[in-house]
Amino acid sequence: MADTRIPTVIADDVHVVYKVQGAGGGRGSATSALSRIVSRRERPGVREVHAVRGVSFVAYKGEAIGLIGSNGSGKSTLLKAIAGLLPTAAGRIYTDGQPSLLGVNAALMNDLTGERNVMLGGLAMGMTKQQIQERYQEIVDFSGINEKGDFISLPMRTYSSGMAARLRFSIAAAKSHEVLMIDEALATGDARFQRRSQQRIEELRKEAGTVFLVSHGIGTIRETCDRAIWLESGVLRMDGPTKEVCDAYEAFTRKK
Repeated sequence: MADTRIPTVIADDVHVVYKVQGAGGGRGSATSALSRIVSRRERPGVREVHAVRGVSFVAYKGEAIGLIGSNGSGKSTLLKAIAGLLPTAAGRIYTDGQPSLLGVNAALMNDLTGERNVMLGGLAMGMTKQQIQERYQEIVDFSGINEKGDFISLPMRTYSSGMAARLRFSIAAAKSHEVLMIDEALATGDARFQRRSQQRIEELRKEAGTVFLVSHGIGTIRETCDRAIWLESGVLRMDGPTKEVCDAYEAFTRKK
């Protein structure tokens, strides 16, 4: 029987390599820097990190996919590559529509108010001013940041990390996405906000979207996702139903 599901993301033997500054890589003099440019030598201490190694999978409309793995396993790097923020060193990524990446470190303007950031964030996602205005109160209420005061009118720099993460998710959740990628954004916030977030993810799936979720909390993956992808040292170790993959991962971590 033919597979009638509609693909939204195809990763075909994807490799991601990036360079980081290691120990001993001091600035050096302008003369030595110019010499390196002319000779095309690398700065001392720069090393390459092969963060994703030959990963292949197909994601479909209506799926919620959890990415699990140890710290440094390549989960966030893979999401950035899908979003087009990191180039692939080899392999290809094909996407249907524009993927949206929401991470706890996603930049908001700290010197601007939460209200202004809602407007800018909505515009950045392609919403019109009218759409943002119509959904503005819903976004603020969903985030819960005004429950203990008028924080939405204060600069973002006055927010706790949890408040900022909740506002980011609330802005992103106000719009339907073909592909929404969430990087640890649900790790901050109380149980009530996490329940609201999980309900919204379920709504996005019903609207024929695809959701990727990175979380160190396996419980969140189990409750939110129907499929899980396990990465370890940049290699895809397992891809399948959430319970099977999470059980295998937890057995692996117990042995370490």
